[in-house]
Amino acid sequence: MNAPLASPATTARLSQADVDHFLHEGYVLPTGQVFPQDDFSALQRIFEVMLADWTAQGGRPEAMDVPHFYHPELMRWLLHPAVLDLVEPITGPDIVLFSSHFICKPAGDGRRVPWHEDSAYWRGQWDPMDVVTVWLAIDDSDLGNGCMHVVPRSHVDGYSEYASVSERAVFSREIKAGTFDAATAAPCILTAGACSLHHAKAIHGSAANTSARRRCGYTMRYISAAARFDQAKNNDAFQIYQARGRNLAGNPVADPGRANARWIERFGVQPPKGH
Repeated sequence: MNAPLASPATTARLSQADVDHFLHEGYVLPTGQVFPQDDFSALQRIFEVMLADWTAQGGRPEAMDVPHFYHPELMRWLLHPAVLDLVEPITGPDIVLFSSHFICKPAGDGRRVPWHEDSAYWRGQWDPMDVVTVWLAIDDSDLGNGCMHVVPRSHVDGYSEYASVSERAVFSREIKAGTFDAATAAPCILTAGACSLHHAKAIHGSAANTSARRRCGYTMRYISAAARFDQAKNNDAFQIYQARGRNLAGNPVADPGRANARWIERFGVQPPKGH
């Protein structure tokens, strides 16, 4: 396995006020950069290589789900002390890496992310369903290029009623209009290298990117290692990883130094629809 980058601790740590905001509102925007600049620049460079390879094989930029299955070198960032220190105040010291996803909206035709809860795609997989997503801005993300919006205090249920989406979008389903107040959604405006955190049950989405600028975020997903993972409710080729501390629930965890060969052989650049 590649060793985590040996860099100084991040400045983007959660204060008690940040933790309280996350618990009450379902999301938070920490101050500062997640990774030291050299480390972040290295991630940007490796992403460009992965994106070029993915699109050359016919994959949509928004659909770079579980890239760490293909490129275990991403574990250098997914298991970096900086990001684990960021989520530990919420998850506790025993942490599992659940998943990751580059959601890259190209300039001009970046697809809309319909209103959804992550938990709706992962229903039954985790008990309890307390996944924390770190949404790392690879590019600047703002109102002009389709930044994410989160509906505050919407993380109580997590399993809304959904309807089909007619236009081309990142997902084929969306929470039914009128069942939540989209007007209250808060924009997550981020400079490259900064992040937001949101709970799996929080309602969120983003507009299409019709601007001349790309908008890419890297979602890194973590949960307490005390939560139980039901493999039968996911694809049998899916893998999770011990990120820090003890494997309290005894979940089967994979070797982070190896690519997920079963997944790659089965799906290539067309991973299953989901999140």
